[in-house]
Amino acid sequence: MAYFVFVSYIMKWICLMLAGIFEITWAVAMKMSNGFTVLLPSIITGFGYVASAVFLAVALKQLPLGTTYAIWTGMGIVGTTLLGVLLFHEKLSFPHLICVIFIVAGIAGLKIISKG
Repeated sequence: MAYFVFVSYIMKWICLMLAGIFEITWAVAMKMSNGFTVLLPSIITGFGYVASAVFLAVALKQLPLGTTYAIWTGMGIVGTTLLGVLLFHEKLSFPHLICVIFIVAGIAGLKIISKG
């Protein structure tokens, strides 16, 4: 019985991580789609959006809404910020970096105090 509880605990977090990864995927693909004028990134955007929503919905069956949503959006913010810098040569100013760090700290704080 303990094994199934452990697997259930791990699976809800894996689903949330997958939701976050697909959140980043669709956002980056949307940028690459050039306003949905490039086919492959446009298709990846649609797939990523749906996959992100599905995995988020599965995670929400067992995790608290506020914490789950904060982690999901936080992953999106941090991931797209980093990929924006790496792939699209976007500028990351010091104040911008501080704000992203605050977001990560807030997400970590919510995870620490949440029951899930």
